[in-house]
Amino acid sequence: MSELTIDEQYAAELKQSDIDHHVPTAGAMTNHILSNLMVAYVKLTQVKWYVKGPQSLALRTAYQRLLDQNVRQFAELGELLLDENQKPSSTTAELTKYSMLEENGAFKYQSVDELVAATIKDFDTENLFVDRAIKLAEKENRPALAAWLVAYRGSNNRNIRELQAYLGNDARTGLDEEDEDDDD
Repeated sequence: MSELTIDEQYAAELKQSDIDHHVPTAGAMTNHILSNLMVAYVKLTQVKWYVKGPQSLALRTAYQRLLDQNVRQFAELGELLLDENQKPSSTTAELTKYSMLEENGAFKYQSVDELVAATIKDFDTENLFVDRAIKLAEKENRPALAAWLVAYRGSNNRNIRELQAYLGNDARTGLDEEDEDDDD
């Protein structure tokens, strides 16, 4: 049996990744989370750099905490995927392809409240993937992955609540209305 070349190994990885994303696995869904973390890093940095107004110093401090947390979570999740014998996305192109968060250069010109609200919405969007990945990890009997994802979900919930409080809102204000409309 001959050894595959590096290009052949990578082509096989891409092919398997495509299969895993069409019939989701815990690893594929978690790769979306990893990708969202990368784009979230850029968006959190954008807010930190461009937030203005009387609360800008406090918000810069809060966003630096979110950035530090993001970097730690990105590194932990990549290592955890490797522990689970998965291949985390490792190029900017792959990470961008699998992220469901959207960037916009004009974002920096929004009001402070709009910047914070957008961050809240991003954490809530991330949770959609986390919830799916938890179910898949449990189904695939990946307890370490499921445990990390549950803790990450809790961290996102805390971030949502704290940012909502800045806006004078309860934790789920403005986030569950779409779900309630779907029930009618």
